[in-house]
Amino acid sequence: MRLAQLKQKAKYKEQSTKNELQIIGLEQTMSNRKGFTLWLTGLSGAGKTTLAALLATELRARSVNLEVLDGDEVRTNLSKGLGFSKEDRDINIRRIGYVCRLLSRNGVGAVSAAISPYRAVRDEVREAIEQDGADFIEVFVKCPIDVLAERDVKGLYKKALAGEIKGFTGISDPYEEPVAPDVLVETDKESVASSLRKIIRELERRRLVPDVDNGNGLESLCADGHGSLVLGF
Repeated sequence: MRLAQLKQKAKYKEQSTKNELQIIGLEQTMSNRKGFTLWLTGLSGAGKTTLAALLATELRARSVNLEVLDGDEVRTNLSKGLGFSKEDRDINIRRIGYVCRLLSRNGVGAVSAAISPYRAVRDEVREAIEQDGADFIEVFVKCPIDVLAERDVKGLYKKALAGEIKGFTGISDPYEEPVAPDVLVETDKESVASSLRKIIRELERRRLVPDVDNGNGLESLCADGHGSLVLGF
């Protein structure tokens, strides 16, 4: 009886030691994890906000420390008062880039979901973030104008095409597509889960997030209550 108790105690101690080592290993892995900026660029309605929200859910489930900067929310809070001239647009994107830079260099993953129409400012933000030793991953969320107009429940694209709205990006104001994006997703041709998978695979390839086989999980994450895939405007 005494021998059995000693064996049981030894087994428990061994298991406790293993658990402690696993916890220490996880803490060290998380503390050593590099920050990064995931920059989602594309026209209004292409799916940037939807993808950013789903990415946040999936990556936080993998214990990634993450913050999302949505273009509309930034304009309401950080860039309140700015208009839509080229100068004001550039200031807005530089502000988002600066916050992403601060987060990234402190080991946090930053996800920006903003139109960011001008290539030069996007490249400027990339250079600043990479100078700090963090990764900058440009994701071009691509969708043609005719599909965006069909998705647009507010009818803004149709009004812009009819000349009723001035300075509308992609219609009467320029959108400069990325020449060589790190990831290209085409939301008119692929499911939300497929787009999500492309982005996450790039993060895994760079060893910025834990590699988890979660193919079916992504499908479930992207499905609404009726089992269909959803994409917000």
